[in-house]
Amino acid sequence: MIANKLFLTRGKGVHKDQLQSFEMALRDAGIEACNLVNVSSIVPPKCKIISAREGKQHIRPGEITFCVMAKNEVKEPNRRVAASIGMAMPKDRTYHGYLSEYHSFGETAKQAGDYAEDLAATMLATTLGLEFDPEKAWDERKQEYRMSGRIVNSRNITQTARGDIQGRWTTVIAVAIFVMDDD
Repeated sequence: MIANKLFLTRGKGVHKDQLQSFEMALRDAGIEACNLVNVSSIVPPKCKIISAREGKQHIRPGEITFCVMAKNEVKEPNRRVAASIGMAMPKDRTYHGYLSEYHSFGETAKQAGDYAEDLAATMLATTLGLEFDPEKAWDERKQEYRMSGRIVNSRNITQTARGDIQGRWTTVIAVAIFVMDDD
C-alpha cells in the first residue's frame, strides 16, 4: 500500500467544546468526512504532489485516509497558535521525500512555516548525505540545498490563529493527505 498522490490542506476551528473546535478545523480543511490515520514522515518515491482542490476529489466519506497532521489548540484569548507541515522533495524522484509536523505558540505563519520546512529539508539532506552547517539561517541553507541539485523543492503549509477573544477553543491544523489511486 503506497500512496501515489499527496496534497496539503489546512484549517481553523473555534467552538466552546474542544472536540467541536477540532471538527470545525477539519471542515475548514475539507477533510471532515475521512477516518484519519496519522503516519510518519515519508513521501513515497514518484508520489505526485497535487492541489488540495484536486486531492479532495479523490477522497470518499468514511474511507481510511492516511495523513501527517500538525495540530495545535488554545483556549486562551489572543494567544497566537500555529500548526505547520514542511515538505522536502529530492530532484531524483526515485528517492523518497520528507514531511515534518510542527506546532508552536507565539509565532507568525512565516516563522512556523520556515521552521517546519527547515525540519523536512534537513531530514532529507542528511538522508542524501549533503553536508550543511546547522548554525546557518534557513534561507541560506535552503539556497545551498537547491544549489546542490539534489533537493529541488521544499515548501510548507501553515495555519495560524489567535485564541478566540471569548475564550472558546481555537484549533489549527495543517495536514498532508495521502491518496492511493489505481491510476
